[in-house]
Parts: sequence; C-alpha cells; structure tokens
Amino acid sequence: VQLQASGGGLVQPGGSLRLSCAVSGRTFSRYVMGWFRQAPGKEREFVAAISWTGGRRLYADSEKGRLTISRDNARNTVYLQMNSLKHEDTAAYYCAAGPVTTDQPGPYNYWGQGTLVTVSQ
Repeated sequence: VQLQASGGGLVQPGGSLRLSCAVSGRTFSRYVMGWFRQAPGKEREFVAAISWTGGRRLYADSEKGRLTISRDNARNTVYLQMNSLKHEDTAAYYCAAGPVTTDQPGPYNYWGQGTLVTVSQ
C-alpha cells in the first residue's frame, strides 16, 4: 500500500487548505484512514480519522469545528479540509491507513510521506 499526501503549502492565518491523500496498492475502501501531524520539535499527534464507509469520523478535540475529513472510495482518496487556520496548525501532515478507527498511531499500518502546512503572514 502506498500513500501520497498533497495539498500543503503556505497559507495566511484564517485561511483554508484541503489536503489529499491518494492510496494505491490494495483495496482502499476497506481501510480506515487517518491524518496525523507533527510540528517541529513536537511529537506526532492525531488530527482526524474516518472509517472505511465514512460513517464514523473522529477528530482531535482541539480541531472540532475547523476540520472535515472525507473520503472518495471511487478515487481511492481521503481529504482533510482545514478552515480558520492558525499559526499552531503549522506542521507536516501525514495520512495513514489501518484496520480500526482510532486516534492512536499504532494500529495504522501504512503511512504517507507527509505534506507541509505553514500558516504565516
């Protein structure tokens, strides 16, 4: 399974970005998909996850209301829409695939390479 994240970039505070993660190699629709992020000097942290049907979504408490995770199983792609971005959202964002809908990184078997989001004036 290969995961390719994209969509990061430089955005001003209050702006929006949509990250994408394209998955290839196995049956995408059977994987739970998650997004994690890692800021410089900090540990990797959970952002959002979506079940393989899309019926269950988890969000980090600090991100509720600003983020929307979605997936298109026909396109083998998961998305993370981020609104009202803040300086503290600056991080490398990683997508991951695994068997269970969880906020813990351990169960995710496959990881993408990360896409950098920088929130700055």
